[in-house]
Amino acid sequence: MKHIIKSENYRKYFKVPFMMGPNCLRLLDELLKEYPLQYTSDNLVLDLGCGSGVTSLFIANETGATVYANDLWISEEENRQRFTNWNMQDKLIPVHEDATNLHFDKELFDALISIDSYHYFAGKEGFFTNHILPYIKKGGVVLIAIPGIKNEYDGRSEELLTTWLGEEAYMFQSADFWKRIIGKHEDIEEVRTWEMSLFELAWQEWFDTNHKFALNDKKYFESIIKPFTTFVGIMVKKK
Repeated sequence: MKHIIKSENYRKYFKVPFMMGPNCLRLLDELLKEYPLQYTSDNLVLDLGCGSGVTSLFIANETGATVYANDLWISEEENRQRFTNWNMQDKLIPVHEDATNLHFDKELFDALISIDSYHYFAGKEGFFTNHILPYIKKGGVVLIAIPGIKNEYDGRSEELLTTWLGEEAYMFQSADFWKRIIGKHEDIEEVRTWEMSLFELAWQEWFDTNHKFALNDKKYFESIIKPFTTFVGIMVKKK
């Protein structure tokens, strides 16, 4: 499978501190299999919620683009040093901004990619059109992968997931929910959401890190995570 082969090349990053949850590189790989991006260094991609920047590294290497690596929890200085150590300082630009209050030029990015972070801040109607869409160039694309609940359990996330997630259970929503919440807009050409395929692999590689949070998640995998949850893929094409 082509999308697995690409992420296999990054296996040395399948560990803490690069993994902060289910394997972000597997999810990113699946997105780029569904929607390949072939760019040059003149093209700009925003990696929103990049964490330690390993997704940004993957994006830059696999698409050819220059990547703005934005995260709120990890400092610009920390990621800049990491990118220099990778000899990627010319391709990866660290940024430290709140996703709800970005300060980029409008229509700056050819694409925006967000792995395992969008659900933390974007679950309200109008957020996408007000806070994301303006920064995307005409004809650009947004690709998102986030944990969610299976469509068949739409609307029951708090009921089914609270034992595991506590007060964060509401953040897990269905593919259908995300399609509704992104909404229609005169500048949106297409919205597609789907339940992603690399579910068990992404989770197992998180468990393999033996991080304390991974070990806690593992306790709920068979009883809650596997029966009720999924990873939601989102693609939005701008006119």
